[in-house]
Amino acid sequence: MCGRTALATDPTVLAERFGVTIREEYTPRYNIAPGDGLLAVRNDQPTCTEELTWGFLPEWAEDSGQGPTPINARCEGIDESNLFADAFASRRCLLLADGFYEWAGPAGRKQPYRIERVDGAPYAYAGLWSRWTGDGAERWTCTILTTEANGTVGEIHDRMPVMLEPGAETTWLDGADPDAWRSVFDPYPDGLLRAYPVSSRVNDSTNDGPGVTEEVGSQSGLEDFGA
Repeated sequence: MCGRTALATDPTVLAERFGVTIREEYTPRYNIAPGDGLLAVRNDQPTCTEELTWGFLPEWAEDSGQGPTPINARCEGIDESNLFADAFASRRCLLLADGFYEWAGPAGRKQPYRIERVDGAPYAYAGLWSRWTGDGAERWTCTILTTEANGTVGEIHDRMPVMLEPGAETTWLDGADPDAWRSVFDPYPDGLLRAYPVSSRVNDSTNDGPGVTEEVGSQSGLEDFGA
């Protein structure tokens, strides 16, 4: 599961890291929620970034306002999914980020955690994109693939986004066949990530400043619920 993410890295760093031109409208975001835009590198335009709305609207949907618009897609069986199989075959993307958030603990006392690389560097999720047209409108949307959690994330949640190491990014965008694309679905190396508690201010996506990334004392420690 990945229901909140972030990307506030300097655009020059992003451009160098991913070898792309960053769109001029790029704005650092510390608390990105479903329905917001995610900075993406599509497989049909691998040298530049675009903004895709987070929440997948399939191209064959009759109405943009009806039916689910999933923010996540399980990597297991993705090539057999009625909703995602076509996008898996032809519309893959990198979704850029530098951290994401998960919540853990008993109901009413859930503690938010930020998960990021130990070195704070940006990375990419494996994503799928869609272009929907209808009623004179056009919508570009996306979803983040998820896999089993690694050890770090597993203390908080049993799923995590498919985070790509640098060498896997090209495989995901340009790999020769489904076996190559599926090879990137392993959980991210545990030693490269850290998780730490942050303020419950992150629960409200309108709180979108650097303060939501600051570490705080755990409000309901993991030891309290046996994670």
